[in-house]
Amino acid sequence: MARAAAPATPLPPDVRLMHVTASTALVVAGLVLATAAVLGLARLPVFALKSIKLEGEIVRNSASTIRANATPQLKGNFFTLDLGEAREAFESVPWVRHAVVRRIWPNKLAVRLEEHHAAALWAAEDGNDRLVNTAGEVFEANVGDVEDDGLPRFSGPEGSAAQMLQLYRRLQPVLQGLDEGGIEVMKLSGRGSWRVLLDGGAAVELGRGSDDEVVNRAERFVRTVQQVVQQYQRPLQYADLRHPDGYAVRLKGVTTLMTPTPPARKR
Repeated sequence: MARAAAPATPLPPDVRLMHVTASTALVVAGLVLATAAVLGLARLPVFALKSIKLEGEIVRNSASTIRANATPQLKGNFFTLDLGEAREAFESVPWVRHAVVRRIWPNKLAVRLEEHHAAALWAAEDGNDRLVNTAGEVFEANVGDVEDDGLPRFSGPEGSAAQMLQLYRRLQPVLQGLDEGGIEVMKLSGRGSWRVLLDGGAAVELGRGSDDEVVNRAERFVRTVQQVVQQYQRPLQYADLRHPDGYAVRLKGVTTLMTPTPPARKR
Protein backbone atom coordinates (compact mmCIF):
# COMPACT_ATOMS: atom_id res chain seq x y z
CA MET A 1 0.00 0.00 0.00
CA ALA A 2 1.11 3.56 -0.83
CA ARG A 3 2.00 5.64 2.11
CA ALA A 4 -0.05 8.89 2.60
CA ALA A 5 1.87 12.10 1.96
CA ALA A 6 2.82 13.95 5.05
CA PRO A 7 0.95 17.25 5.54
CA ALA A 8 2.91 20.40 4.53
CA THR A 9 4.48 22.20 7.38
CA PRO A 10 2.93 25.72 7.61
CA LEU A 11 5.34 28.60 7.21
CA PRO A 12 6.13 30.64 10.26
CA PRO A 13 4.09 33.88 10.56
CA ASP A 14 7.09 36.10 9.98
CA VAL A 15 7.92 34.27 6.73
CA ARG A 16 4.31 34.57 5.49
CA LEU A 17 4.32 38.30 6.28
CA MET A 18 7.56 38.71 4.39
CA HIS A 19 6.09 36.99 1.31
CA VAL A 20 2.94 39.17 1.40
CA THR A 21 5.02 42.32 1.81
CA ALA A 22 7.26 41.38 -1.08
CA SER A 23 4.27 40.59 -3.34
CA THR A 24 2.60 43.89 -2.45
CA ALA A 25 5.80 45.80 -3.10
CA LEU A 26 6.11 44.17 -6.52
CA VAL A 27 2.51 45.09 -7.43
CA VAL A 28 2.97 48.69 -6.27
CA ALA A 29 6.24 48.98 -8.16
CA GLY A 30 4.56 47.59 -11.27
CA LEU A 31 1.73 50.12 -10.99
CA VAL A 32 4.17 52.99 -10.49
CA LEU A 33 6.17 51.94 -13.52
CA ALA A 34 3.01 51.53 -15.62
CA THR A 35 1.73 54.95 -14.55
CA ALA A 36 5.05 56.55 -15.31
CA ALA A 37 5.09 54.88 -18.72
CA VAL A 38 1.54 56.09 -19.51
CA LEU A 39 2.36 59.63 -18.38
CA GLY A 40 5.51 59.59 -20.42
CA LEU A 41 3.62 58.44 -23.51
CA ALA A 42 0.92 61.07 -22.91
CA ARG A 43 3.56 63.81 -23.00
CA LEU A 44 4.90 62.74 -26.38
CA PRO A 45 4.67 65.46 -29.05
CA VAL A 46 2.44 63.22 -31.16
CA PHE A 47 -0.42 63.86 -28.70
CA ALA A 48 -0.12 67.66 -28.72
CA LEU A 49 -3.25 69.19 -30.26
CA LYS A 50 -2.58 69.79 -33.94
CA SER A 51 -5.93 70.92 -35.35
CA ILE A 52 -9.46 71.97 -34.40
CA LYS A 53 -12.36 71.02 -36.65
CA LEU A 54 -15.31 73.42 -36.40
CA GLU A 55 -18.80 72.19 -37.23
CA GLY A 56 -22.33 73.58 -37.03
CA GLU A 57 -23.20 77.28 -37.26
CA ILE A 58 -20.35 79.56 -38.31
CA VAL A 59 -22.15 82.64 -39.62
CA ARG A 60 -21.41 85.52 -37.26
CA ASN A 61 -17.70 84.67 -36.92
CA SER A 62 -15.17 83.21 -39.31
CA ALA A 63 -13.50 79.93 -38.38
CA SER A 64 -10.15 81.71 -38.02
CA THR A 65 -11.67 84.26 -35.61
CA ILE A 66 -13.19 81.53 -33.45
CA ARG A 67 -9.90 79.63 -33.28
CA ALA A 68 -7.95 82.82 -32.51
CA ASN A 69 -10.26 83.62 -29.59
CA ALA A 70 -10.58 80.14 -28.10
CA THR A 71 -7.25 78.40 -28.75
CA PRO A 72 -5.14 80.51 -26.32
CA GLN A 73 -7.46 79.34 -23.52
CA LEU A 74 -6.96 75.62 -24.21
CA LYS A 75 -4.56 73.92 -21.79
CA GLY A 76 -3.11 70.45 -22.16
CA ASN A 77 -2.88 67.86 -24.90
CA PHE A 78 -5.17 65.14 -26.24
CA PHE A 79 -5.20 63.31 -22.89
CA THR A 80 -4.98 66.13 -20.36
CA LEU A 81 -7.31 68.71 -21.93
CA ASP A 82 -10.38 69.43 -19.75
CA LEU A 83 -13.34 69.24 -22.14
CA GLY A 84 -15.52 71.36 -19.83
CA GLU A 85 -12.98 74.17 -19.81
CA ALA A 86 -12.58 73.84 -23.57
CA ARG A 87 -16.35 74.20 -24.03
CA GLU A 88 -16.32 77.37 -21.93
CA ALA A 89 -13.47 78.74 -24.04
CA PHE A 90 -15.47 78.40 -27.24
CA GLU A 91 -18.66 79.70 -25.63
CA SER A 92 -16.79 82.84 -24.57
CA VAL A 93 -16.46 83.82 -28.24
CA PRO A 94 -19.04 86.48 -29.23
CA TRP A 95 -22.22 85.08 -30.81
CA VAL A 96 -21.46 81.48 -29.74
CA ARG A 97 -24.35 80.21 -27.60
CA HIS A 98 -23.36 76.57 -27.11
CA ALA A 99 -20.38 74.35 -27.95
CA VAL A 100 -19.86 70.59 -27.82
CA VAL A 101 -16.19 69.52 -27.77
CA ARG A 102 -14.92 65.99 -28.46
CA ARG A 103 -11.53 64.38 -29.02
CA ILE A 104 -10.45 62.78 -32.31
CA TRP A 105 -7.51 60.39 -31.99
CA PRO A 106 -4.67 61.11 -31.67
CA ASN A 107 -4.29 64.90 -31.67
CA LYS A 108 -7.44 66.67 -32.90
CA LEU A 109 -10.54 68.33 -31.51
CA ALA A 110 -13.98 68.56 -33.10
CA VAL A 111 -16.22 71.40 -31.93
CA ARG A 112 -19.90 71.70 -32.86
CA LEU A 113 -21.17 75.26 -32.46
CA GLU A 114 -24.61 76.79 -32.02
CA GLU A 115 -24.89 80.55 -32.49
CA HIS A 116 -27.20 83.11 -30.92
CA HIS A 117 -30.08 84.37 -33.07
CA ALA A 118 -31.04 87.90 -32.08
CA ALA A 119 -34.73 88.50 -31.33
CA ALA A 120 -34.59 91.86 -29.49
CA LEU A 121 -32.32 94.54 -28.09
CA TRP A 122 -31.93 94.71 -24.32
CA ALA A 123 -31.64 98.16 -22.75
CA ALA A 124 -29.31 97.63 -19.79
CA GLU A 125 -29.31 99.97 -16.80
CA ASP A 126 -25.58 100.61 -17.23
CA GLY A 127 -26.21 102.00 -20.70
CA ASN A 128 -24.43 99.14 -22.49
CA ASP A 129 -27.10 97.63 -24.71
CA ARG A 130 -27.09 93.87 -25.14
CA LEU A 131 -29.15 91.42 -27.15
CA VAL A 132 -31.87 88.86 -26.46
CA ASN A 133 -31.77 85.61 -28.42
CA THR A 134 -34.72 83.54 -29.62
CA ALA A 135 -34.58 81.49 -26.39
CA GLY A 136 -35.08 84.63 -24.28
CA GLU A 137 -31.47 84.77 -23.08
CA VAL A 138 -29.58 88.06 -22.78
CA PHE A 139 -26.09 87.85 -24.30
CA GLU A 140 -23.09 90.07 -24.98
CA ALA A 141 -22.27 90.89 -28.59
CA ASN A 142 -21.62 93.85 -30.84
CA VAL A 143 -25.09 95.32 -31.41
CA GLY A 144 -23.75 96.87 -34.61
CA ASP A 145 -23.37 93.38 -36.08
CA VAL A 146 -27.17 93.00 -36.24
CA GLU A 147 -28.44 93.70 -39.73
CA ASP A 148 -32.11 93.69 -38.72
CA ASP A 149 -33.09 97.27 -37.89
CA GLY A 150 -36.60 96.17 -36.91
CA LEU A 151 -35.67 94.42 -33.65
CA PRO A 152 -37.84 95.57 -30.71
CA ARG A 153 -36.18 97.13 -27.69
CA PHE A 154 -36.86 95.52 -24.29
CA SER A 155 -36.45 97.17 -20.91
CA GLY A 156 -37.27 95.40 -17.66
CA PRO A 157 -36.00 93.87 -14.43
CA GLU A 158 -33.02 91.54 -14.61
CA GLY A 159 -34.08 88.01 -15.53
CA SER A 160 -37.33 89.06 -17.25
CA ALA A 161 -36.14 88.81 -20.87
CA ALA A 162 -37.71 85.39 -21.54
CA GLN A 163 -41.05 86.52 -20.12
CA MET A 164 -40.94 89.70 -22.21
CA LEU A 165 -40.13 87.82 -25.41
CA GLN A 166 -42.99 85.39 -24.80
CA LEU A 167 -45.53 88.20 -24.37
CA TYR A 168 -44.07 90.19 -27.26
CA ARG A 169 -44.69 87.26 -29.61
CA ARG A 170 -48.35 87.29 -28.62
CA LEU A 171 -48.87 91.06 -28.61
CA GLN A 172 -47.04 91.92 -31.82
CA PRO A 173 -49.61 90.41 -34.23
CA VAL A 174 -52.43 92.00 -32.21
CA LEU A 175 -51.04 95.55 -32.17
CA GLN A 176 -49.99 95.37 -35.80
CA GLY A 177 -53.71 95.73 -36.51
CA LEU A 178 -53.35 99.44 -35.65
CA ASP A 179 -52.28 102.00 -38.21
CA GLU A 180 -49.47 102.82 -35.77
CA GLY A 181 -47.73 99.59 -36.68
CA GLY A 182 -46.09 97.06 -34.38
CA ILE A 183 -44.11 97.30 -31.15
CA GLU A 184 -40.91 99.33 -31.19
CA VAL A 185 -40.23 99.43 -27.43
CA MET A 186 -41.58 97.13 -24.71
CA LYS A 187 -41.17 97.93 -21.03
CA LEU A 188 -41.90 96.00 -17.85
CA SER A 189 -41.83 97.92 -14.58
CA GLY A 190 -40.59 96.53 -11.31
CA ARG A 191 -44.23 96.26 -10.20
CA GLY A 192 -45.15 94.13 -13.21
CA SER A 193 -46.89 96.78 -15.34
CA TRP A 194 -46.52 96.62 -19.13
CA ARG A 195 -46.04 99.55 -21.50
CA VAL A 196 -45.30 99.60 -25.24
CA LEU A 197 -44.28 102.25 -27.74
CA LEU A 198 -45.51 101.64 -31.27
CA ASP A 199 -43.63 102.28 -34.48
CA GLY A 200 -45.82 105.30 -35.20
CA GLY A 201 -44.89 106.94 -31.90
CA ALA A 202 -48.00 106.14 -29.85
CA ALA A 203 -47.62 104.86 -26.27
CA VAL A 204 -49.96 102.22 -24.84
CA GLU A 205 -50.26 101.42 -21.13
CA LEU A 206 -51.26 97.76 -20.89
CA GLY A 207 -51.21 97.46 -17.10
CA ARG A 208 -50.61 94.42 -14.96
CA GLY A 209 -51.96 90.88 -15.02
CA SER A 210 -51.30 87.51 -16.60
CA ASP A 211 -50.25 87.25 -20.22
CA ASP A 212 -53.79 86.19 -21.18
CA GLU A 213 -55.28 89.22 -19.41
CA VAL A 214 -52.88 91.64 -21.08
CA VAL A 215 -53.43 90.14 -24.53
CA ASN A 216 -57.24 90.14 -24.13
CA ARG A 217 -57.08 93.79 -23.05
CA ALA A 218 -55.07 94.65 -26.14
CA GLU A 219 -57.43 92.74 -28.44
CA ARG A 220 -60.48 94.63 -27.12
CA PHE A 221 -58.62 97.91 -27.57
CA VAL A 222 -57.65 97.20 -31.19
CA ARG A 223 -61.20 96.12 -32.08
CA THR A 224 -62.73 99.48 -31.07
CA VAL A 225 -60.11 102.24 -31.12
CA GLN A 226 -60.15 102.57 -34.90
CA GLN A 227 -63.70 103.90 -34.65
CA VAL A 228 -62.46 106.76 -32.45
CA VAL A 229 -59.51 107.53 -34.72
CA GLN A 230 -61.74 107.60 -37.81
CA GLN A 231 -64.35 109.76 -36.07
CA TYR A 232 -61.88 112.49 -35.11
CA GLN A 233 -59.46 112.00 -38.01
CA ARG A 234 -56.51 112.43 -35.66
CA PRO A 235 -53.57 110.04 -35.10
CA LEU A 236 -53.28 108.13 -31.83
CA GLN A 237 -50.78 109.52 -29.34
CA TYR A 238 -51.50 107.65 -26.11
CA ALA A 239 -53.83 104.97 -24.75
CA ASP A 240 -54.37 103.79 -21.17
CA LEU A 241 -55.91 100.32 -20.95
CA ARG A 242 -55.74 100.11 -17.16
CA HIS A 243 -59.35 101.31 -16.64
CA PRO A 244 -61.67 98.53 -15.48
CA ASP A 245 -64.56 99.47 -17.79
CA GLY A 246 -62.77 100.82 -20.85
CA TYR A 247 -59.71 102.79 -21.84
CA ALA A 248 -58.60 106.39 -22.21
CA VAL A 249 -57.09 107.61 -25.44
CA ARG A 250 -55.37 110.80 -26.50
CA LEU A 251 -55.35 111.77 -30.12
CA LYS A 252 -53.55 114.83 -31.41
CA GLY A 253 -55.69 117.57 -29.89
CA VAL A 254 -58.38 115.22 -28.49
CA THR A 255 -58.63 113.33 -25.19
CA THR A 256 -61.43 110.91 -24.39
CA LEU A 257 -62.43 107.91 -22.29
CA MET A 258 -63.72 105.15 -24.49
CA THR A 259 -66.02 102.56 -22.91
CA PRO A 260 -66.50 99.39 -24.93
CA THR A 261 -70.06 98.83 -26.16
CA PRO A 262 -71.77 96.30 -23.86
CA PRO A 263 -72.84 93.05 -25.49
CA ALA A 264 -76.44 92.89 -26.70
CA ARG A 265 -78.84 91.19 -24.35
CA LYS A 266 -80.42 87.94 -25.41
CA ARG A 267 -84.18 88.08 -25.76
